[in-house]
Amino acid sequence: MHPLLSKTATVLVVTALAQGVAQAALFAVDKGPYLPTTGNFASWYQDTHGRTLDLCLSKAVSSRVPSAPGAPTYMCNLLPNPGIFDDTQPVVFPGNFPDEAFWFSGDGSIVDAARGIDLTYVSALEAAFSGGDPLEGDQISFARIRIRVDVPTAGTYTITHPYGVDIFDVPAGGKRAINMTRDIGIGAPKTYDGALKGDVGPFLRSLSGPYTETNPVTGQAEQFVGDPNLSEAFTGSPFNTNYIRIEGPNGLDLRTTVMAISGKLSTVVRPTPMITERSTYSRKAGTSAPVAQQDVFVMAPPLPATVTLDSNNPALSLTEADSTGHWYAQSATNPTLPSTLQVTADNHLAIPSSTPTTLPSPLTDLVVISRAEYSLSSGKITVEASTSDETSPPVLTATTGSGALIGALSGGAVQTLSTGISPIPPAKVQVTSSNGGSDTEEVVIVQ
Repeated sequence: MHPLLSKTATVLVVTALAQGVAQAALFAVDKGPYLPTTGNFASWYQDTHGRTLDLCLSKAVSSRVPSAPGAPTYMCNLLPNPGIFDDTQPVVFPGNFPDEAFWFSGDGSIVDAARGIDLTYVSALEAAFSGGDPLEGDQISFARIRIRVDVPTAGTYTITHPYGVDIFDVPAGGKRAINMTRDIGIGAPKTYDGALKGDVGPFLRSLSGPYTETNPVTGQAEQFVGDPNLSEAFTGSPFNTNYIRIEGPNGLDLRTTVMAISGKLSTVVRPTPMITERSTYSRKAGTSAPVAQQDVFVMAPPLPATVTLDSNNPALSLTEADSTGHWYAQSATNPTLPSTLQVTADNHLAIPSSTPTTLPSPLTDLVVISRAEYSLSSGKITVEASTSDETSPPVLTATTGSGALIGALSGGAVQTLSTGISPIPPAKVQVTSSNGGSDTEEVVIVQ
């Protein structure tokens, strides 16, 4: 677990914990040209599991939840706002356009009157306007996590949700004693890539979906990842936490496994998303020949997608263990360097329109710094590092965190360097191998 500080609009101390080193949540966004039919917003976002969602402006209604007079059960979160957006009239930008629209939303709640708990949870990829009302040139997008909870007493409350874990130190109980909104991605108007770095994604989806409904305006059949008029079991959490849970004082432990999900599947044809995370090798002397090992790590859509290491002979299938999209394979091939691996991901079984993606992944050794020490009395820095290539050790070179050269290490698989450096010690040192590997370590200061 790696702690990340989050900001909140309340006076509470809030800490967010991400369940992993990094979460690649969303993969790509429409780069334009942007059209008035979508309010000159990006038409779509694609997540790392391969699903692409359009800005949801459809007036298709649910066939599972009947509409009532004046309250249609739209499959999109079309929020009427008197004087700004009339949902009974055609959607036209800017004259009759929602001041809030969504590519995705997932809302849940936990209510336990006996325990004094009333929790609302919002996850959304939202389109809005910096000035509030629809206006050309004011378009913004952001990824939102919102948690609001009435709690009975002071104490520490832990809330686990599909996109992470948030811990709240509450000084006093009461209405909205927990009140956090975390919006990521708001930048200059009409720049939509900031939301790619938000907490939301991959997109959650109903276990009962996708749902097909007819758009009454176009007469076309459209597909949706959920029905926002229903609270249903869902999947898609990058951490396999397909629930909302609150833990707190006096043994409090409540959870729900249902949410209301909204998102319109796009007809845009997109390649299978893939991120090559690491390709490293190691080798050491064996009885008759070097014993080699190649380790390949890739992020791609989970099963039923396939990921193959094409450059291996024969091609090697990667394994995906826990439905989070993290793939791994190991090969015993002794590489000839320099070497670049080829990896292919194919997600057409889950998304028929998806096309395969093949990416290069340079193969490097694995470098580990075991010592980075600076002596104030002698003015010398000592660096010790190892390479995973024990049979043909590459050259290891040390630099400061700012990139200034310190010098070359010497030795075999384990190499050292001790040299004077002035006038002050570096905060960090980086060791880089001539075979591509590198490691960075903070320098320990001694007398």
